[in-house]
Amino acid sequence: MLSTEEWTVIILAAVVVLVAVIAVFAKRAARQRHAELRQRFGPEYERALQEHGSVSRAERELSAREKRVHGQRLRSLPEPERTRFSADWLNIQARFVDDPAGAVQEADELIKSVMLARGYAAKEFEQRVADLSVDHAEVVQHYRAAHILAEANREGRANTEELRQAVVHYRALFSMLLEPTELHNEQLREAHA
Repeated sequence: MLSTEEWTVIILAAVVVLVAVIAVFAKRAARQRHAELRQRFGPEYERALQEHGSVSRAERELSAREKRVHGQRLRSLPEPERTRFSADWLNIQARFVDDPAGAVQEADELIKSVMLARGYAAKEFEQRVADLSVDHAEVVQHYRAAHILAEANREGRANTEELRQAVVHYRALFSMLLEPTELHNEQLREAHA
């Protein structure tokens, strides 16, 4: 028969082993989450890391983005809306020849309209970018670049080549936003498989 002291030692050893096992699983889960966030957000992960100064703060921000976006009712655009937005885009491209500055401004507004129609709730640029980065990290850089050029355009500092680049960036984002959500989600799953 074991004494009280022996039982105490056995129980303490069991607790230490249990704590160690829990720590190993927690560390493994954290590494897996870290890898998932890094893969999902791509360059936006590095940007968040630079902005927030630590892995834990950056990952909390990225997780908060996911939670925010998953709380929104995002949807694919029905065919009539996709057709209308596509026609609007063709008009912007045609207008570029005669009025590059106006075309860039219209492209920026069209992107906002498409995002609202898809269900993105953010009105401020930085929040729109953050929301887009959750499911569309691959085009966020296009949006940032286009926005910088559009700002330069508004301030009268952009030349025609820069305005052309802005339209190219907006087109990449526009094309992605018009894709059916199911198609895009399937492409993401294939990329992560």
